[in-house]
Amino acid sequence: MSKNGFISSIRRLVSPEEPLASSRPCPFDQLRQQMNDVLGDGGILKEVVQSGEGPPVPENASVLIHYSGFLEYSDRPFETTTHFKYPQMMKLGRDVTLAGLELGLLTMRKGEFSRFLFQPQYAYGDMGCPPLIPAAAVILYEIQILDFLDSGQVDDFIAMSPEEQNDAPLSTLLEVVGTLRSFGNRFFNQSRYDNAKDRYKQASKLLVNRETPSDAETERIKTALLPLYLNLSFTELRLDRPHKALKYGNKALEMDSANTKALFRCGQAYLELRDYESAQSCLITAQAKKPFDSDINNLLRKVATCYKNSLDKEKELYSKMFSNLRAK
Repeated sequence: MSKNGFISSIRRLVSPEEPLASSRPCPFDQLRQQMNDVLGDGGILKEVVQSGEGPPVPENASVLIHYSGFLEYSDRPFETTTHFKYPQMMKLGRDVTLAGLELGLLTMRKGEFSRFLFQPQYAYGDMGCPPLIPAAAVILYEIQILDFLDSGQVDDFIAMSPEEQNDAPLSTLLEVVGTLRSFGNRFFNQSRYDNAKDRYKQASKLLVNRETPSDAETERIKTALLPLYLNLSFTELRLDRPHKALKYGNKALEMDSANTKALFRCGQAYLELRDYESAQSCLITAQAKKPFDSDINNLLRKVATCYKNSLDKEKELYSKMFSNLRAK
């Protein structure tokens, strides 16, 4: 649902220009007729406008949502996230402090868009929140779940001792690592590269510290580590740290010497370090694996141009040096 849909849907119900007939129910009463009672006490009413999919949001999850809050008879939200290109990832129990909002989110699924009516005890209470929220106000929230991550599982795992982490099933570790990587990817897509790097490093450290009793587990650890090293290499490039990008690219190549993404990342790092021969070597190897990859071919041409310009400048410098020597 579009951002405009968040607000326009309520505007059709609460129009301050339209006089209210005494026999006509108020806007929130009209909404109540099509809503379900979440808790059974009438305190939180819900209407699903667009269904989601998958499991409901778990407790202690981190959620990525768009939301708008309305007072009755108001066509403007008193708060909204719909103007943000990248809404903040919010952790239940910490960042989501409104009781009704948190309880409502626990009933939702990924992709779902719903409306909620919160009685004062689940919203801002009898005191309200002056000057925006009057005393004992009933509040309407429109919420869309864009995504959520089970960060509660991550928190529980991180709180364990190293011995407990090592004794935990490998499947649990891999789920935690997958969640951390998803957090990293989310931060990376928002250009929050330092945050992304921290999540990738945290995930890779958990894998490296795992004491693996069998070859099969070792291979699964390596399989999970490889994309993390590639992500770290790319992130360090975005942070203008080619030396570190090269370090993680080489770690990836130690696991898979023919990995074209790792060769490409190393080529990028060598280019930034002006080591054109090494960059060319990595990219030619990658090109042999993927001869029609436009990214590899374009970067290889760029390296060749930079290498030629570097050699020309070097030749010009030596020519001037010898010329000065002859002149003496």
